[in-house]
Amino acid sequence: MFRHETVLRQESVEQLCIRKEGIYVDCTLGGAGHSLLIADSLGKSGTLVGLDQDERALQAASERLAGVSCKVVLVKSNFRHLANALDERGIEEVDGVLFDLGVSSPQLDEGERGFSYHHDAPLDMRMDQDAPLTAREIVNEWTGEEIARILSRYGEERFARRIAQRIVEYRTRQEIKSTRELAEIIKEAIPAAARRSGPHPARKSFQGIRIAVNDELDAFEEALTQTLERLRPGGRVSVITFHSLEDRIAKRMFQEWARGCICPPDFPVCTCGRKPLIRIITKKPVQPSPAEVERNPRARSAKLRVAEKCEEGQE
Repeated sequence: MFRHETVLRQESVEQLCIRKEGIYVDCTLGGAGHSLLIADSLGKSGTLVGLDQDERALQAASERLAGVSCKVVLVKSNFRHLANALDERGIEEVDGVLFDLGVSSPQLDEGERGFSYHHDAPLDMRMDQDAPLTAREIVNEWTGEEIARILSRYGEERFARRIAQRIVEYRTRQEIKSTRELAEIIKEAIPAAARRSGPHPARKSFQGIRIAVNDELDAFEEALTQTLERLRPGGRVSVITFHSLEDRIAKRMFQEWARGCICPPDFPVCTCGRKPLIRIITKKPVQPSPAEVERNPRARSAKLRVAEKCEEGQE
């Protein structure tokens, strides 16, 4: 069964300011926790579009959304193909888009998916089981330099080079096949003093490999750009992130789109003609309450950022 504890559920959906007849997109359908709340706020003339690349998530969401009154369209797709998904269904503009990034609880908890260092499983980490690239291919076929780069960039792992070197040394003797095997290699590569405190020593490396397998950061940038293009004026986007890399992307892109005139301050009048594309609703990101974190520890790093597309001519 696909069970996922939805993070910042009420806050993220409320910020979309649902219109009963509107069209809303949940780019990370998962177990439909957010989607169900959106659907319950829509009337019969409203439409919910849900995207997910995980077949099991789509099936679970289909069952959970079976009784809602609005129109429901579920699409098996990576959210980087948001524009195509809308085009194929004749949808030009939408009233709101929601992103709940990261890995869902079922993907982490079901050992066979290979996302977690807590379970021994084949090295996989694909969110879309039809995708060609797996974690096994990365750790066994990529160069040490490439592995070090993704561990450093995506995992923010300070011992990236040591870990990559240990992986390359190990695989000269035998192929690395399981999550437990990889976790032990990573653990041995990290100095003992650094292993004594903090989270599991493999956490950052597993994150980095997972992001590389699914090309998560580039996909998010592409999807967010398409969101701006497809939002109707006054429409909103809610983004929930779980680590600093995603949050930085959302913050940077929102700030860039919210900028107006870029003329030098000593210009008497604006000559650039630049207008803000969005208005940032959350000046500071919304974070889970202590009660939510106590109920669901995985929510502790979540941040919600919300923006609204400007009306034409709006300053």
